[in-house]
This record gives sequence, structure tokens and C-alpha cells, in this order.
Amino acid sequence: MRHNKNYNHLSRQSGHRKALLANMASSLIMHKRIETTLAKAKALRMYVEPLITKSKYDTTHSRRTVFAYLKNKYAVSELFRNVAPKIADRPGGYTRILKTGFRLGDAADMAMIELVDFNEAALAATTKKETKKTTRRSRARKATNATVVEETVIETTVPEAPKEKVINEDKEKTVANVEKTIDAAD
Repeated sequence: MRHNKNYNHLSRQSGHRKALLANMASSLIMHKRIETTLAKAKALRMYVEPLITKSKYDTTHSRRTVFAYLKNKYAVSELFRNVAPKIADRPGGYTRILKTGFRLGDAADMAMIELVDFNEAALAATTKKETKKTTRRSRARKATNATVVEETVIETTVPEAPKEKVINEDKEKTVANVEKTIDAAD
């Protein structure tokens, strides 16, 4: 049974686990990206995301609360000065976990955990993806809608009788121009 197993204990006692997660969270905030095992990365995500949410409100109480978890004043100041303004409009999901393979020594699953808004390569890729390509189906719909709209506009703006007169006058002018060029060539 799995009663009351709310988080991964990481095979450590509580003091060791808290110190490990505090150090990893500080490193993540300072360096914006760290590489660790997959289990530790998942545990770190659960640990650091509430702290990042607390940093959205820069009050003395929230700073003291975050400092109680991190125990590193440089990481706290980095979190409130640089990280919090970038994630202010994000409703959650501040970290990203990318699997990187297996460790050579013991074949442990390795992963890279990073802050989402600080990955320049991913941000550059998202700016390219903003220009969405249309599918064939949507282009066909747009084309049929456009032709229907154009036909209705032509029918409503131009009456049929003057349209025939304009066409006949144009034909007469072109026929006259052709006859002039033939006469000039002879």
C-alpha cells in the first residue's frame, strides 16, 4: 500500500533531504540550469516551484519565508530581483525537466532541470513558432469564402445592363485598334 507517501524521500533522512533540496534549489536559481538524476529533479521541482510562486510578491514576509527554505541570501536576492519579474505573468510551471540519458557509473536516469523563462535557445525557438502555418484545409476554406464574398460584392455593386455595355464598348475599341494596326502595316 502507498498510504501517506506524498513525495519521494530520496533514500535520505529528513535533515539530509532538506539540505539537499535547499542546495539544489539555490544552485538552480543561481545558475538557471543544473544536471542531476531524474528522481532528484522531480523532487526539486516540487520543492522550488512554490518558492518561485512566493517570489512574485516582494514583501518582507515572503522573502523571510523563502530564506527559511533556501538558507542562502544570494539565491534569495537573485530570485526576487531577476527571476520573479520574468515569471510574473506565468501562472505556474516555472521549471522544465529534460531527460539526458543514463549515468555511466550506475546507469541512473539523468535529467537537466532548468527555469523555463531563462533558456535562450527555447525562447528563440518560440519566437519562430509564433508565425503559424495554415493547413491546406484552412486555406481552401479561406479561398472559397473569399470568392463567395467577392462574387456577392460584384453582384451588389455593378448592375448587369451597364456591365454588358462596358464589355461591348471595350470590344469595339480593341477591334478598332487592331484594324488601325493592320491598316498601318499595309
